[in-house]
Amino acid sequence: MDAILNSELISNWLPSVLAFIGAVTLLTAANHFIVVRKKHLGSERKVPRQILMLFLTLACVIGVILSLPIDAQLRNQIIGLIGILLSGLIAFSSTNIIGNLMAGILLRITKPFGIGDFVRVGDFFGRVSERGLFDTEIQSENRELISLPNSFLANNPVTTTHRSGAIVSATLSLGYDVHNKKAIPLLIKAAEESGLSDAFVHITELNDFSVSYRVSGFLDEVKGLITARSNLRMHVLDMLHGHGVEIMSPSFMNQRPMPPETSTIPDMHWARANEERVEAEDIVFDKAEAAQKLSDEKKKIYERISELEEELKQGAKENQEELKKHLGELKEKLVTLQGNINENPSENTSNSANEETVENKTPSSS
Repeated sequence: MDAILNSELISNWLPSVLAFIGAVTLLTAANHFIVVRKKHLGSERKVPRQILMLFLTLACVIGVILSLPIDAQLRNQIIGLIGILLSGLIAFSSTNIIGNLMAGILLRITKPFGIGDFVRVGDFFGRVSERGLFDTEIQSENRELISLPNSFLANNPVTTTHRSGAIVSATLSLGYDVHNKKAIPLLIKAAEESGLSDAFVHITELNDFSVSYRVSGFLDEVKGLITARSNLRMHVLDMLHGHGVEIMSPSFMNQRPMPPETSTIPDMHWARANEERVEAEDIVFDKAEAAQKLSDEKKKIYERISELEEELKQGAKENQEELKKHLGELKEKLVTLQGNINENPSENTSNSANEETVENKTPSSS
C-alpha cells in the first residue's frame, strides 16, 4: 500500500518538479544569454532586456503553478492571489518605485533629451550626465550632481537645449534719449564679436522710463553655453560704453546727486595679451562632458560593430578570422568603457580619445 501511495505521489508531483527545474534552468540560461553575456551594453541598452527577464520570470512562475497537482479551483485562487499582490504592489508603489520605473520607460520612448544636453525642469538647470531607470542625474552650474526622479521629469515641462545649437540672449534697458537706430546696430555688433552668429535684436517692452531690448544670437557649440552668456553681456557692456551709451533709465539719471555732465561709464580697461581665461564649462560640467563623449564614442563603436557583423555574414571565409578578432577587440573596448564610466570620467575620456583609432580600423582583405 505504501509503495502504491509513494508511486502515486511521485507520479503526481514529478511534472511539477520537472517544471520547476526547467523554469530555473530556462531563467538561468536566459539571464546568461540576454544580460550577462552582453557586458558591452550600457545601462540604458540593458533596460529592455531586464524588462524582458521580468516578464519571463512571471511567466515561469505561472507555468510552475499550473503544473501543480492541486484542485483547479485552488490553482485559480493562487493565480488570482498573485494578480492581487502585483496589483497592490503597483497601486501602493505607483508614486515611488513603479511610478519612476514607468516614467523611465516613457522617457526612453519619447527621448526628450540625451546625455550632454542642457535641461531646465522647474527650478533645476544643468547638463545631463547620467540616465537611469529610476532617476536622471544632471550637473548644475555649481558642479553639483542633482538626481531627479523620472516621475518628476515626466510630470513637469522639460526645456531642452540640444547639442545642435542654441539661442543665447541678454536683456537690458536703455533710456528714451538713446535712439533705437543707434542702439540696435551696436547690440548686433556686440553679439557678433562675442562669437554668436545670426544676431538679432527685439524691443521687448516700452517702460515708463526706459526701453527694454533683448539681443540674441546663435551658438553652434552648446557646451560653452554658460561662457557664451557671460561673453555676450561683457561685449554688450564694452560696446555701449565704448560708444557713450549708458545702460540705465532716465529716472535714475534725474535723481542722482551729481552734475549732469558726469558720466557713469567706467574707464576702459585693456586686458593683457597673455592673460589666460578659464572656461567655466570645463570645470562645472566635467562629468556631463565626459558622459557625452563616452556616449558618442560608444555609439560609434556600436555602429562599427554592426558593420563588422554584416561583413562577417557576407565576407569571404579566409577573412572571417580577422573580422572576428577585430569584432572581439571592439566588444572588449565597450566592456572597458562601461566598467570605468563611473570611476573617473575625465580620465576615461582622455584615454578613450587616445585610443580612438580602434573603431576606425578595417581588416584588410586577403
